[in-house]
Amino acid sequence: MSDFGHTTGASTRGTIRSGAFELGYSIEGEGPPAIVIGSAVYYPRTFSERLRQSLKLVFVDHRGFARASGDVSAADYAFDTVLADIERVREHLGLGEVIVIGHSGHGFMALEYAKRYSRNVSHVAMIATGPSHGAVHVQATERYWDESVCPERKAQLAADLAKLPAEIEAAPDRRFVAYCVRMGARSWYDYTFDASPLWRDVHVNMPAFDHLWGEVFRDIDIGHGLDALNVPVLLALGRYDYLVAPYATWEPYRESFRDLTVRVFERSGHTPQLEESALFDAELLRWLSEKQRA
Repeated sequence: MSDFGHTTGASTRGTIRSGAFELGYSIEGEGPPAIVIGSAVYYPRTFSERLRQSLKLVFVDHRGFARASGDVSAADYAFDTVLADIERVREHLGLGEVIVIGHSGHGFMALEYAKRYSRNVSHVAMIATGPSHGAVHVQATERYWDESVCPERKAQLAADLAKLPAEIEAAPDRRFVAYCVRMGARSWYDYTFDASPLWRDVHVNMPAFDHLWGEVFRDIDIGHGLDALNVPVLLALGRYDYLVAPYATWEPYRESFRDLTVRVFERSGHTPQLEESALFDAELLRWLSEKQRA
């Protein structure tokens, strides 16, 4: 596993106002611009310094990670509004055509943004994303966990989850972070890995995650609009990812993509860009080179 939590070299940081929210961003590296959707604090820790030599990585908060001033309602976390924020950031920073990268649930954001703003997108990379968080795909995830996991990994999860109720009670506004850390045995190839340093100083708005992860991504129809999306898509998955639906559940959707490349990383769980960073970088850059627009 690569080192994380320290970024060398120059970066440009700032915030962009959108309604009540201050969307943080961090621009790091040189090359074609690639917007990485999610926390501008968390995600720079998961991508390698080496990748910054080939891409200008633009790490951008969405409203689930942004600090807000004033009153905020459930309507402020609407999916279309979150996607419009990505476009607001792209325009504000003058990025022109961009690569869009989304990890986990942010893969849905990357793909749906590309459907709506395809004229501004050259490539979409979805990392560790299942087809949905709906019941069918949740059941497939549970079956994969039940049938393919060693007793030691299951015992580690049980021990970690035993600590979760007290942590949530102590800090309910941090329950998403606590959950992510305690689900380590389902998240990492090395099931003893402690991800808590990755989450240091990450601000979380729980209503956003309750709505987006609990409702929008539960009900999302990933196939809707794919026939009109003329942008290459990379789907990067970890063999040991037990957080999202397994590789095979993408099969019914493959033919709906005009240009889909699937890559499964054999020694990764939910975060191959960190767990197998050298291989991930090589595969991503090779794919970007092969899929240049004419």
